[in-house]
Amino acid sequence: MTVMTQVEGEPRVDAVLPEERLRGLFREMLVIRRFEEKVEERFRAGELPGFLHVAIGQEAVACGVCAALEPDDVISSTHRAHAHTIAKGTHINAVMAEMYGKKEGCSGGYGGSMHLYDVARGNMGANAVVGAGLPMMAGAALAFTLKGEPRVAVPFFGDGATNTGAFHESMNLAQLWKLPVVFVLENNGWAESTPASQQLPLAVEDMHHRALAYGMHHLEVDGQDVEAVFAATREARAHAVSGKGPVFMNVRTFRFTGHYVGDPQVYRDKAEARELAETHDPIERLRVRLGVSDEDFERLDAEVQAEVDASVDFAKAGTDPAPEDALRWVYADGTMERS
Repeated sequence: MTVMTQVEGEPRVDAVLPEERLRGLFREMLVIRRFEEKVEERFRAGELPGFLHVAIGQEAVACGVCAALEPDDVISSTHRAHAHTIAKGTHINAVMAEMYGKKEGCSGGYGGSMHLYDVARGNMGANAVVGAGLPMMAGAALAFTLKGEPRVAVPFFGDGATNTGAFHESMNLAQLWKLPVVFVLENNGWAESTPASQQLPLAVEDMHHRALAYGMHHLEVDGQDVEAVFAATREARAHAVSGKGPVFMNVRTFRFTGHYVGDPQVYRDKAEARELAETHDPIERLRVRLGVSDEDFERLDAEVQAEVDASVDFAKAGTDPAPEDALRWVYADGTMERS
């Protein structure tokens, strides 16, 4: 087992990224944070339909993983998909337009927050069904193997998903067939409103036993350290693409918010949640490491906020889907209406 971690406040001795690249990841994490704060604001204002799940606190996982992948690698996401989608390269204008149900959205306005797709950039889709992306990524990895393509498939999923049949079937087949899958467990200790102690047969720190059950290579990762996530993903990718089989990454992270926007979180200690946000923020952690001054941060933050505000303007000016297109891509009897 490899452990990719760092004691907070101590300098890294295993740095793998140049400062310029780290500053780029810092900006990307800030874009995701401000984007999600904005969509939460617009959701509460009644402008966005459906449910909304944000990944505030977990930005380093999405950014670190996606930065370590190659352009041809593919991912699948969950109902908490904004961060993964942006980190995989989709412009925030296209994501925001999808929030508003516009044709300019990355899913053409069909999907909304929980169904973000961008196949051209290797995002094979977010899914509201817990664990549903796992077998899809096993299938993609099987296709890569059969075609002899040096690519990997990366499903993101939470600790609650490890209790589903889809998880175990995917793990079993991936290991049996030595498929190039990197399983990324975003282990925040919550399955919606159920704590790990009530829904897992083992402690969150021992989730690598899920991989041991299948004889799978596994990595323990500090999910609040974007560089540690990047390094672990590069290691995992090299292992998987070499034909040695899949890798299970237990990425310990923290969800600073409720399961969904508006969640009263009666199941959670409010003081503990505030303390986590104050002491384990991945953006603040990288800011300190990079030595970003208050003045420089304010300048960057204003620039990022302006981009996010512009994405809202872009979305509102977008094209509403035509009523006659409501059933396009919907099928049930073996036929499908196509454009």
